[in-house]
Amino acid sequence: MKRKGGGGMADEGKEIARRKADHIRIVLEQPVQGAGVTAGFEAYRFRHAALPELAFEEVKLETRFLGRKRRTPLLISSMTGGTEEAGAINRRLARAAEERGWSLALGSMRAALAKEELASTFDVRREAPSVPVIANLGAVQLNYGLGPDDCRRAVELCRADALVLHLNALQEVFQPAGDTDFRGVLRRIEEVCRRLEIPVGVKEVGWGIDGPAARKLADAGAAFIDVAGAGGTSWSQVEKYRQHDPLIRAAAEAFADWGMPTAECVREVRAELPDIPLIASGGLASGIDAAKALALGADLAGFGRSLLREAASEGDVARQLERIELELRTAMFATGAGTPEELRGRLIRR
Repeated sequence: MKRKGGGGMADEGKEIARRKADHIRIVLEQPVQGAGVTAGFEAYRFRHAALPELAFEEVKLETRFLGRKRRTPLLISSMTGGTEEAGAINRRLARAAEERGWSLALGSMRAALAKEELASTFDVRREAPSVPVIANLGAVQLNYGLGPDDCRRAVELCRADALVLHLNALQEVFQPAGDTDFRGVLRRIEEVCRRLEIPVGVKEVGWGIDGPAARKLADAGAAFIDVAGAGGTSWSQVEKYRQHDPLIRAAAEAFADWGMPTAECVREVRAELPDIPLIASGGLASGIDAAKALALGADLAGFGRSLLREAASEGDVARQLERIELELRTAMFATGAGTPEELRGRLIRR
């Protein structure tokens, strides 16, 4: 990775670590959920199967994603890393994911590339030897010195099975010293997809990916899409609390209801790309939300901030995951769906 001006990569790593610590504190302490926008799942309800014609014990959560069998169609979404506290959170999430059979996506690993001693905060293989792990970097950083070799290095540092590049243009506008030059990012994503030996996907951070954008990403070689729609954490609101400039804080507040609901993103991307592996994240809070996401066309349903408080407070994360699984299995049973794939077509609009 190329050095930036100032104090070089070490100073950059320290600054990123400070930012990550701020993010955890703000997300836990401040009202950062999008206001006036929801994930959109309330617009749908399931047809109830009065005669499900299966036993509850027959309902199975096993599925396939990226050609591999998964114990559940559920994902712990990208959240954190880069500080001692974040490392502890990641290890707790990883232990729960291993116990319950969830996939696990890590937070942005830019800090580990800038300051390699922070890499341990992302390496969760000891806690989760069998869990599919997804490494994570910001796509815009491909315009600021990162290249395919850095992406490969991030994957190696956490011994991941895949890489996701996140899109966060709106966040970067309100982030102090944000990186806002997104020109040519699609071409750089295509280069990473072509050169890495593992699946490379793309995700938003909470404002959604629509059908046309997903088509461009798929044509560039993206192996999977995580729509990461609106309805959950709004990163313009998170960065508002890190801003000292009152003008920028006021402008960030105007974007509290920005973004496309997760449910509509899933529906649109699946219509545009019938076969691409698809993740629904952004505002999911229950197993019923997960069931609706799967019914709309997602292959995995991702949960983020709703798990963070338990993980940050040394709570029983695995119990929380078990509750979501029970809700999902019950929704499947009540619709007569024995597998996640059988949920398709069982929704009606309210």
